[in-house]
Amino acid sequence: MRHAALSGLHFTGDADVEAWLSSADASSFAPHANTDAFWLTMWSSSPSSSTPTLDLVLSCVNWTLGDYPIFLWTPIPQNSLTRSWLSPRISQLASHLQQCVPATRVFSVFGMTPLISTFTRCWTELTGFREEPEPFYAAYFSYCDSKTFKRSSVPLPSGDRLRRAAMGDLESVAQLCKEFADDSVFFPLSIDRARIEARELISKGQIWVYDSQGEVTTICAVTRNTHRVSAITKVYTTPKWRRRGCAEFLVRYVTARLLFDVGVDKVVLYVGYENNAQKVYHRVGFVGLCGTEKVEGVEDSLELGFVGADRGHW
Repeated sequence: MRHAALSGLHFTGDADVEAWLSSADASSFAPHANTDAFWLTMWSSSPSSSTPTLDLVLSCVNWTLGDYPIFLWTPIPQNSLTRSWLSPRISQLASHLQQCVPATRVFSVFGMTPLISTFTRCWTELTGFREEPEPFYAAYFSYCDSKTFKRSSVPLPSGDRLRRAAMGDLESVAQLCKEFADDSVFFPLSIDRARIEARELISKGQIWVYDSQGEVTTICAVTRNTHRVSAITKVYTTPKWRRRGCAEFLVRYVTARLLFDVGVDKVVLYVGYENNAQKVYHRVGFVGLCGTEKVEGVEDSLELGFVGADRGHW
């Protein structure tokens, strides 16, 4: 097991891991005491190979508005994860995490469902912190690539624009960020904190808007990226503009820009099991949604919270 400093990447596949390993300074694998942001990684070695194999990655990171949930990831396909493989590894990972942070820091944990279910059980046994009665989030992890992307012949209404948000949009974007957070129930935002989020997203060029003759109706944020994959992390249309196709126009535009202009291999996102937005994403070309075949790369994801922990925000 390694205790690695945060490097700014988000693993989405083996190529990301290899790139990180080849570029990382050796000192980043040494233990770091009293750090607010770090990764833990777990590796396996075998007599037949001199190269260790990455089993698990845990991130414990934060941002402007506070702590993120604990994120778990593995390169092992979900359908290959067995209890006998998971339990001892997750148990060691949870035990090491307990040495790094107070138990109250772990307010929720998010990732592939088998990882999260196993971690939650181990964490409760270690710390006594019980799982919240309801999951914070239960969702499909889906992707769109150049082969699955679906173009549309429907023209954008006259006078409407799809564009990156500018600082002049700050108040409009902040309001939509607040509404999006309020919809989530578990992570509400005040308008002041929503302005902080909006300013950061705009200044980093991470948020696009649907502009209908000067009124911002919809936002689409892309805040997690590797050299191969970009993740759409927030899509929201204010209620009075819904059912007019705004989100579909914007998501298709942003996805196309990322795939064909930026040149990423895939655009990924999470969408709740009961979220009608599945229909929008399906029409854009995101796979495994709306009852279609659950192809390789589409996974079940879960976020579970812990009673009595110090709630962060994401």
